[in-house]
Amino acid sequence: MNVAVFRSGITLAVIAAICTALVATTYRYTADRIAANEQAWLERSLQPALSGLFYDSGVTESKIVIPPPHELPGNEAAVVYRVYAEGAPVAALFVVSARDGYAGPIRVLVGIETVGVVTGLHVLEHRETPGLGDRIESTKSDWAKQFNGHSLLDPEPAGWAIKSDGGQFDQLTGASVTPRAIIKAIKETLLYFDERHEEIFAEANTEELMEETEQ
Repeated sequence: MNVAVFRSGITLAVIAAICTALVATTYRYTADRIAANEQAWLERSLQPALSGLFYDSGVTESKIVIPPPHELPGNEAAVVYRVYAEGAPVAALFVVSARDGYAGPIRVLVGIETVGVVTGLHVLEHRETPGLGDRIESTKSDWAKQFNGHSLLDPEPAGWAIKSDGGQFDQLTGASVTPRAIIKAIKETLLYFDERHEEIFAEANTEELMEETEQ
């Protein structure tokens, strides 16, 4: 074997080993920081749906996953974050999908206080038309804030619609499909919460819920 080739191979192997070790070391020292940053981002994204509420638990400490089929908006698994104060339930945050958006499903976060009142709506993901449907975002308009403080009794279920459809809520100028989809999703989430309030706050973990659904 050519000595030069052999030495080159050894050199490349040593360099590869050093690079692998460096990558492993970097990951070991940064993994916790990355996880902490991701956790902090998730907490911040959930907080807009908890306006005005006092709670002393971490927003993401108590999570359940409700696999399909279920009666919540969307066809995929619904995620619910349960929030507490001094051990007592305060609110549930539902991550669900409004199916009938103009450009496809709209991923939303619906906060509901234990008494069944909406504490906030936060749009997490959408593909709605820029300048029209995208004004559902809280950074582009106050449209989403109109639902705060409302429940199935205020207005009654028939009132959960845009004003042009005989309901109570404002639509967006030039866009009606998008707000219809979101209002429908909020109403469906409120109905689910009303029917399954005790079940939602029961001491069940994700694995237990998954097993019960599969049986």
